[in-house]
Amino acid sequence: MRHLTFRIHAIKRMFQRRITEKEVRSVLENGEVIEAYPEDSPYPSRLLFGWVGTKPLHVVAAENSQDEETIVITVYEPNREEWAEGFKRRKD
Repeated sequence: MRHLTFRIHAIKRMFQRRITEKEVRSVLENGEVIEAYPEDSPYPSRLLFGWVGTKPLHVVAAENSQDEETIVITVYEPNREEWAEGFKRRKD
């Protein structure tokens, strides 16, 4: 895996939500990109979904290709009221 950087926001949210670095790495390595944001600045980013055991997780990460760096922006368990079954599509 590329060099991994966690934004302060991501670290705070991980702590609040009891999500470990190992869980985030698992989603980054094995998860599925469910939304892409190629126009994000300063780097294109994406929303990944993955299961860690029985827990669904979303990870928003940006790619700094020049420095071969993945930047974790935020991490959360998707809300069932906002996401359709399977947590891969937002509800209409």
